[in-house]
Amino acid sequence: MFNEIEMTFSSRRSPVLSRHCMVTASQPLAVSAGLEILSKGGCAADAAVAIAAALNVTEPTSTGIGGDCFALYYDAGKRKICALNGSGRAPAALTLEKIKKENLISPEGELPPFHPYTITVPGACAGWYDLVERFGKLPLSEILSPAIRMAEEGFPVAPVTAYFWQRGVERQLAHSPGGLELTIDGRAPQAGEIFRNPGLARTFRMIAEFGKQTFYQGEIAQAIARAVQNAGGCLSETDLANHTSTWDTPISSNYRGFFIWECPPNGQGLATLLALNILEGFDLSRHPPLSAQRLHLQIEAMRLAFADTRWYVADPVFNTAPIKELLSQEYAEHRRKLINPQKATLNQSYGTPVSSSDTVYFCVVDNAGNACSFINSNYMGFGSGIVPSGWGFSLHNRGHNFSLNPSHPNALAPGKRPYHTIIPGMITHITDGPLPMGEVTEDGELIAVFGVMGGFMQPQGHLQVVSALLDDHLDPQSVLDLPRFCIEDGQSGGNVALEQGIPEEVFDWLKSMGHSLRMVNGVERALFGRGQIIVKDRERQVLWGGSDPRADGCAMGF
Repeated sequence: MFNEIEMTFSSRRSPVLSRHCMVTASQPLAVSAGLEILSKGGCAADAAVAIAAALNVTEPTSTGIGGDCFALYYDAGKRKICALNGSGRAPAALTLEKIKKENLISPEGELPPFHPYTITVPGACAGWYDLVERFGKLPLSEILSPAIRMAEEGFPVAPVTAYFWQRGVERQLAHSPGGLELTIDGRAPQAGEIFRNPGLARTFRMIAEFGKQTFYQGEIAQAIARAVQNAGGCLSETDLANHTSTWDTPISSNYRGFFIWECPPNGQGLATLLALNILEGFDLSRHPPLSAQRLHLQIEAMRLAFADTRWYVADPVFNTAPIKELLSQEYAEHRRKLINPQKATLNQSYGTPVSSSDTVYFCVVDNAGNACSFINSNYMGFGSGIVPSGWGFSLHNRGHNFSLNPSHPNALAPGKRPYHTIIPGMITHITDGPLPMGEVTEDGELIAVFGVMGGFMQPQGHLQVVSALLDDHLDPQSVLDLPRFCIEDGQSGGNVALEQGIPEEVFDWLKSMGHSLRMVNGVERALFGRGQIIVKDRERQVLWGGSDPRADGCAMGF
C-alpha cells in the first residue's frame, strides 16, 4: 500500500511530558499495554512485564519469552536500585571438547550463529515472574492479559517490524525447525497486515495459570527440550528445571556529579562506566556534540572500554572481574593517558588494574516514583529461529557470544552464562561521600531511566545518551534524535560507522586522524540502536519522555 521504509528521519518529534506515569517502548501497542496496567493500579514492575509480553507479540523479530532479560528497578519507597539478571546458562552436556570434536568452530573462532548449540536456557520467563513476585502489585493473569488479547485477536504489523520480519524469514525461520509457524504461508506479514499468534497466547495463559514452573518443568519445557534436541542440540529438561534468575548489586560510577547505574557482568554495562570514567577527565562541553573533537574522544574512550570488557566480562560465578579496581579513578587516569587527542589508536589492549544484536528496550516510571529499566532479547533477530511446535515463540542464540578459547574468562563451559550485550541504565543524583553499591539516599533521587538496544552498540549508545543529557543538557527526544557513531562488533580496533547527519567535514577530519570510517543511511541505521529515555524534572515533578525515531515506538504518559 505504501512505499518501502527508508528511515530518512525527515520528521521531528517533540518530547512527551506527563505528571504521573510514563512508558516508552519501540512499539505503540506495547506502550498501550503498559499504560493499561498502570491505569489498573499496577506498578512499574507490573507494567514492565506487560510491555515485555506485548513486545513478544508485536516485535518477535527482536524479543520474546524464548530469550533473556535484564532489569534495573528503582524502589522509590526504599530509595534503592536492584539489578535482575534474567540470563540463562549453557547446557550441562555442552563442552568445548564436544564442539571441537564435531568440527563446529568457524574460521573466526566462533560457533555458527544459528546452530542449536548457541541456545542457552531462556531466562526471560523466570525474569518476568521474579520481577513481579518481588515488586509487583497485580496478578500475572492481569499483567499478561493485553498481550494475550493481541496474540489471539491479532494486531497490525508495524513497518520497521515487517521489514526485519522478512529478513528473519530469509535468514532463520525458513531454515529452522518450527520457524514457519511465525510466518503467513512461509512469508513475513506485510506492514499493516494482521498477524495472530494463538500459540503464544497459549504460552502466556499457561504461565499466568501455573507460574514459571510450567515453562521450566512442565509442558512448555518438554517442548523446548524436544525442539532443540531434534535440531541437533543438547539442551535438556534438566537444564531448564535447574534455571534460576539472580538478584545482583548494580555497579555505578560518578559522571559530572551524577551516579550512572548498570547491571554487573555477565552484562557489558561495565563498558559504559569505564568509558565515562575516562571521559570525566575531559571537558566535553568545550566541543559541540557532533564535532570531530568530541566524537574522537568518545570513540577512543569506547575503544579502551571494549578492550577491557572483551576480556573481563564473563559469568562471575566462573570468573570474577575486578570491578572495584576497574572503576577506580586511578585506573581511569591510567587509561586516559593512552588517548592521543590528535590521532586514533586502533590497537588498544585490555589493562591490568591494581588490586586494593537484536533486542527491545523500554522503561517505565509509575505514580509512586518507582522506575524500571528493562531489556529483553532474542539476540540475532529471531535468535536461533527454532520454534517449539505450537507455542508461538522462537529460541534465542545467546550462546554465540561465548569464547571458544579455553583460556578466556568467557570460554564456553557447562552451566555458564555467556557475555551478554543487553544492558539497562539509570541515572540518580549523587550524594556527598561514598555509598555502598545499590544504595540511594534522599539526595540520590531518580534522574533518568534509559537504554539503547542493539548488540555491541548498547554501551556506546549509553555513553552518547549520558553525555548528551549531562554534558549538553538536551531533552530526551533531542538526545535520541542526535546522529550516532558505532564501533562495529564491539572490537577495540573495529571500523567506525557514522550515521548520516554527522557533517561531512567531521567525517573527513576523523578520517584524517586515522579512524576507519563509513557513513550509514537508510534502513541500516538500525545499526545505531533504538533507545528510550524517561527523565524526571525534580523541581517541577514532571516526567519527560523520548522514543527513538529509528523504530516504530513512542512515549506516552498520564
